[in-house]
Amino acid sequence: MANSRLEILKSLVEQDPANAFTRYGLAMEYVNAGELETAVSEFNALLEHTPTYAAGYFHGGQTLEKLGRTEDAKALYQRGIDVTTKTGDGHTRSELQGALDMLS
Repeated sequence: MANSRLEILKSLVEQDPANAFTRYGLAMEYVNAGELETAVSEFNALLEHTPTYAAGYFHGGQTLEKLGRTEDAKALYQRGIDVTTKTGDGHTRSELQGALDMLS
């Protein structure tokens, strides 16, 4: 079943690469499948198309941490903090700050 979800999400992203919801879902499905490098690429594409998609910063950072890329994770968390400060998303900003603090 997981493989079919992955295939469905890939197809949806191919049809509409700028759709943030399906791009995020695809990235998370790659995380669930253990394909972390591919997940990071999808999180990067998500944030390139939709830089205000706050969850992408948090889950992208967590994925980078799993890969041992701590400095990249810190940078992504900080970018997310900057974005959520501008958009007024205090809840996600707080989560990002907590994640960043744990790495410092």
